[in-house]
Amino acid sequence: MRYAIALLALAGALVATLALRVHYSTGTEPCSINEKWDCGIVNHSPFAEIAHIPVAAIGIAGYLALAGLALAGQRRWLAGLTFVALGFSLYLTRIEKYVLEVWCFYCVISLGIVTALTVLALWWAFTAPPARRRA
Repeated sequence: MRYAIALLALAGALVATLALRVHYSTGTEPCSINEKWDCGIVNHSPFAEIAHIPVAAIGIAGYLALAGLALAGQRRWLAGLTFVALGFSLYLTRIEKYVLEVWCFYCVISLGIVTALTVLALWWAFTAPPARRRA
């Protein structure tokens, strides 16, 4: 399970990296589909940074932390961090829907990944038998 979670977290880091590229880009993005789906609008909005740090960069760091916790077998910490990440993703999704009224393709994919990570991490932490310790 740890490898599946780590691989999914690395996929999330890749998606967040694509969003970070959009954040620093000035050109038209391939994910700018129409007036309701435009990654550029979302990633250039005032909500795309927290204390001058791009949200996508925070996402990259978060996904890498999740991968590290999974590989280290830190089930409860992993479950806790995924729960926080899911809450943050839902907060950002609310901003997209009700404030910006524009969706980011990468953000929606990230929400799907973090939702899957949360389900897997919670299952692994609370239902799977604990790993045996080596003597």
